[in-house]
Amino acid sequence: MASLKKKNDRLEGGVLLGSLRSPPNMFIGEYTYSIDQKNRLSVPSKFRRELGKRAVVTRGIDKCLVIYPLKVWSQLVKKLENLPTAQTDAREFVRLILSGAVDVSLDKLGRILIPDYLKKYSCLKKNTAILGLSNKIEIWDETKWQNIKKRTETKSGEIAERLKELGI
Repeated sequence: MASLKKKNDRLEGGVLLGSLRSPPNMFIGEYTYSIDQKNRLSVPSKFRRELGKRAVVTRGIDKCLVIYPLKVWSQLVKKLENLPTAQTDAREFVRLILSGAVDVSLDKLGRILIPDYLKKYSCLKKNTAILGLSNKIEIWDETKWQNIKKRTETKSGEIAERLKELGI
């Protein structure tokens, strides 16, 4: 029988399943945190290691905010730079994402400062939902997120049918 090497490794039916933690370089899960009076928001401790001491926060699609690790941000910027500048939609999208971006540092308590313009854009109030989405993190107003989640859950079967065409 395999010996458990890590605290979070799990043995099931004599088979070592491996760590129950998120794979490295991956953000997953849903968390609820509050923005304090100084517009600081705690980043879930499970996400801090992957983010490091600095990250980029910008406008997301659907009126949320997105936190990118610097490496992922750099990859995104390269893709944005390659969009055709002659195309209006491409120029407008690049403006939206890059002009809204801010370099943030995590303080000793794992908090980031949300600038007023981003807070206003995303309609963030005190309570937020922080979502791990593989290589990025989304920040939502909690009420707005609960409504979107409820709506999506009620039509998950329909969505799954459409995604089947994409091989998912």
